[in-house]
Amino acid sequence: MNNTGRIILSEMLSPQTINLNLAGKRREEVLAELVGRIKQIASQPQACETLLRALEDREQLHSTGIGDGVALPHARNALVGLVDHPVLVFGRHPAGIPYGAIDGAPAKLFFLLIAPTVTQHLSMLARISRMLRDPKVRKSLLAADASEKVIQIISDAESKI
Repeated sequence: MNNTGRIILSEMLSPQTINLNLAGKRREEVLAELVGRIKQIASQPQACETLLRALEDREQLHSTGIGDGVALPHARNALVGLVDHPVLVFGRHPAGIPYGAIDGAPAKLFFLLIAPTVTQHLSMLARISRMLRDPKVRKSLLAADASEKVIQIISDAESKI
């Protein structure tokens, strides 16, 4: 988020919040890998468990796999007290995993988002969704060979939305 309070996805990412080689074979394993990238709660097993449970509860309602090989795991509600600022984690799975997307495609690109307020949560979801409508962005994210490239791709895409 910048000083105007506007959500800037590329500024929320760093090499520590990006995993280009997710290894999990099942949704639960991939979610755990993504949650493990959140420095703010990584050393708090209880917080990690709370978040994983909230993510799983959300997936039980309806898959966050949005199609085109993309999943946007997030909790149904803002997780007050878990994080004090919006958090974004990007992950890529080389083979993809079944994720229950409407088009049946396996998910390869993951954007885990968590926000302390509903407004921030909805703003993040909207920005990610708009950015990922462009097939060139998805293709570039699949091909990126470094975390810094992922951040640059997202920054460039954001400048167009």
